[in-house]
Amino acid sequence: MTSLVPRTIPAALTGQRLAVVDVEGNGGQPPEIVEIAVLTLDEPVRREDVSTWLVRPLAPITSLVTRKVHGISNADVANCPTWSQVADDVADLLTDRTLIAHNASVEHRVLGTHLPAWQPPMVLDTLRLAKHVWPGLPGYGLDRLIVHAGLDVEDDAGRRHRADYDTWMTAGLLLALVEQSGLDWPGLVQVANLPGFDQSDKPDQRGGLW
Repeated sequence: MTSLVPRTIPAALTGQRLAVVDVEGNGGQPPEIVEIAVLTLDEPVRREDVSTWLVRPLAPITSLVTRKVHGISNADVANCPTWSQVADDVADLLTDRTLIAHNASVEHRVLGTHLPAWQPPMVLDTLRLAKHVWPGLPGYGLDRLIVHAGLDVEDDAGRRHRADYDTWMTAGLLLALVEQSGLDWPGLVQVANLPGFDQSDKPDQRGGLW
C-alpha cells in the first residue's frame, strides 16, 4: 500500500491554488452541511493539514443518512457551531482556489448554496479523471478507487464516509491519477474540469441521501 504522508505534489499541479473538499449532509432537501473538510494542496501534502468542521444544521439529521452514510447523529452535533459561525473560516480556505472533489458537482452545488458569494475559478472532478486514466473499471466510487490506487487506509480505520477521510483519500487519489496519467496542467483541466460547473451528471450512490 502507498503511504500519503508526506507527499510531494506532481509537476502538473505545482504552482496551482487547489483545495480538496468533501461535505456530508443532513439528509434533507435541500441538504444542510453537517460536516465539511478542506485540504489546501500546498507543499508538502500532509494528513494533519486537513481542516474539518462539524456543523449543527437547522433541520435534524435524518436517521437514514446517519445509518446508511456517515454515521453522524444529532447528538454528535448538538453542541457544534451553526453554519453561519464557521462559514467565514471555510470561505477563507476556498477563496481563489480550484475546487477538487470526487463527483464534484455535489460539493459545488451544496457549497454554492451555503456560500452564495463564493465561486471557484474552476472545479476538477476526480471521478472524471479516474474514468479517463483507468477506463473499464467495474465501478468508480471512491472506495473502489482507493483500493485500485493502493492508497493506505490503515490509519483511518472507522473513518470511511466522514468528511476528513474522504477529503484525504480524494487528495491521494488525485495525486496518484496525475502521476499515472502523465498529463500536464492543461491536459488535466481538459479531462477533469466540470464544464460550466455542469449539474447534469448524476450523483453517486449516496447522493439521494443528502
